[in-house]
Amino acid sequence: MKRRQWLRAALGLGALTGVSGMSPKSLRWEQRSMLGFGTILHIKAAHEDAGVLDRALDAGVRALRRIESQMSLFQPDSALSRLNRDGLLRAPPAELVDILDIAHAVSRDSDGAFDVTVQRLWLAFEAAQRGGRLPTSREVNAARAKVDWRALDVTSRLIRFDTPGMSATLNGIAQGYAADHVRALLASRGIQHALVDAGEFAPLGNNSESQPWTLGIADPREESALIARLMSDGRCIATSADSLTTFSADRRHHHIFDPHTGYSPTALAAVTVAAHSGAIADALTKVFFVAGPERVRVLAHQWKVDALWVDKAGRWEATPGLKQRLSDEQQAHLPRQRHDSSSSVREPPLR
Repeated sequence: MKRRQWLRAALGLGALTGVSGMSPKSLRWEQRSMLGFGTILHIKAAHEDAGVLDRALDAGVRALRRIESQMSLFQPDSALSRLNRDGLLRAPPAELVDILDIAHAVSRDSDGAFDVTVQRLWLAFEAAQRGGRLPTSREVNAARAKVDWRALDVTSRLIRFDTPGMSATLNGIAQGYAADHVRALLASRGIQHALVDAGEFAPLGNNSESQPWTLGIADPREESALIARLMSDGRCIATSADSLTTFSADRRHHHIFDPHTGYSPTALAAVTVAAHSGAIADALTKVFFVAGPERVRVLAHQWKVDALWVDKAGRWEATPGLKQRLSDEQQAHLPRQRHDSSSSVREPPLR
């Protein structure tokens, strides 16, 4: 069982419902769970009218399935799979155009540190792993020659690669994008309190005990342990770690690639970002991975987000906006403590 699924099975979604307090008696709470994006997704929400709540939750599930059907690499008939196979996609779904526009903006503003066309690097490392080895430098360079976000043209009528042999992955942004979309959908249907777990987290209002949603930031080096407990302030939370999909036992080579080198960034083990947009938070975890610990604080300020980052030795730091959202115990013991807990924020398998 994948690590994220194991934690869900062992700990349960109820672990995400926060701290002490009385639940509002006027609200009815329900949740939906489904398989998607290679993991188990959850939507938990409340409303005084059971019919309104059920219809909103059902609409959220449909939205998740629709977005996955467009952006999945698992599904051979998805819009993204067809784009990768054919090199172009006519009359693309509006949501696919939207997410690629967001991705392009992040790529532009990060000088290419985030790039959805890194899929060729994944394929090179995956093929070598099947042979029990790492790819040669020649193989990496050949794959990197097919990586360039500027060579992916996106319009409402046509998406195409300018360079033959390119392919894209949205695994570094799609879960955050889906969380954004479902949260907005729930709000449009009158839902004021919800937690969307689409692989990245989008909170709305408070939990069933009228308290801020409390999420855990997982320790990338210990099963079932937390680096920190984080009280939500309404922003989306995304996490990336080097421990989830690896190509070498020492975790030096993993699923996050530096588009400029073709290899994984070597300094960090995990990055968590809090941003008003789940898609931006999701994408920036990769940007900050590439930047390394020396630059995360400055970049977080430039992007107007907050971040927590963990180096390979397990030491962690956080920007002030996240430090003040940590539990009192953890604020008193900065920079680093380990905490066992029954909640976690983890990125799903990126395939």
